[in-house]
Amino acid sequence: MKVSVKGHFRDLFAFKRLVPKRRKRILGAPDTPVTSDAVNALARSLHPEAMHLIIDDIRDETPTTKTFRLVADKAAGTTDLAFFRAGQYLSIKTAVEGIAISRPYSISSSPREALDGFYEITIRKKAGGFLTEHIWNTWQTGQTLVSSGPAGFFYYDTLRDTNHIVGFAGGSGITPFRSMLKDILDNDIDLSFTLLYGTRCADDIIFHHELKALARKAPERLKVVVVCSEPDESWKGPRGFLTKDTLRNHVGDVTDTTFFICGPPAMYAFLDTELAELQRPVKRIRREAYGDILDITRYDDFPRDVIETTFTLTVHMGRETREIPAAATESVLVAMERANLAPPSQCRSGECGFCRALLHTGTIYVVPGNDGRRAADKKFNYFHPCYAYPLSDLEITVPKTD
Repeated sequence: MKVSVKGHFRDLFAFKRLVPKRRKRILGAPDTPVTSDAVNALARSLHPEAMHLIIDDIRDETPTTKTFRLVADKAAGTTDLAFFRAGQYLSIKTAVEGIAISRPYSISSSPREALDGFYEITIRKKAGGFLTEHIWNTWQTGQTLVSSGPAGFFYYDTLRDTNHIVGFAGGSGITPFRSMLKDILDNDIDLSFTLLYGTRCADDIIFHHELKALARKAPERLKVVVVCSEPDESWKGPRGFLTKDTLRNHVGDVTDTTFFICGPPAMYAFLDTELAELQRPVKRIRREAYGDILDITRYDDFPRDVIETTFTLTVHMGRETREIPAAATESVLVAMERANLAPPSQCRSGECGFCRALLHTGTIYVVPGNDGRRAADKKFNYFHPCYAYPLSDLEITVPKTD
């Protein structure tokens, strides 16, 4: 390796002058110690460990869907809402029947509206849903909530994505796309966005009129197509499912396109097959995390002989050790929540690593396609309880949270 002698000596002389300059600054500094750190304060405001929020308004979107407007609970210490990127989510932390749980919900409002003082999350009620039933029965204006800071990787990035986006939304998977479309208009972002929105019933289309109104504001850049799979006689739009033919009919050439997909797991699996024929690079297809798996047995490689089995899960958390039941068909995270251990969690999709735990003994099933662990974690037996299912008795160590 060649070394520039002139550059080498110049660096030495610069270093020699650095010490007296630093000493001079120290001697000239005020006697009063610095008690604040502007950089860390900014980091905490952008990435808070928790935010205290108040439900300011509740709006019915469809017979099954509500939008909750959330503002900062200043009395509890949250003075400002953290900024976010359109497409990110909040992990709402609450208790249902005395059991502490958390669930991620995409922010459906725009980043600019966070600067105006509010977030919106839009939630569809699920029949028998553990949390949504509780939300419908108990959440009201004035109620306080606790959430994580904004998180997730389902957002547009100019360094990574093309300037033509096609969004595939299914059902309540429309929520992050509402945020994206509003953000494009708010900040005059130079890209074109075609939204293909699949819904089952014509009377349950979330944000239907609002999405159309957003598209009318910038028809050269925004396009919204709603496809109904079970339409009634009044439906005049496209029918069926979101397929490669839907792309051909409403988008055309997708050579220089990035796909964003958010919806139920069945839609992801269907689109994987449909889009495979287009031979798009992996980096051009972005999927929002699945969230909780409703039926793990639908995966063909899940062992059939353990479906009715309940194992013993030994959990070390801080100074406490508990033995709890863990059904093979429920994630390790859900088993700990049912035992009211309040384990850490955020994305519930095997992605963020917030629930990361150490597996001492036992065998787990990890959901294929969503194993977000690093190679080192796999090597040293760390796993994500939200996307792991017990196939035997387990012994694990979980980080304790306040």
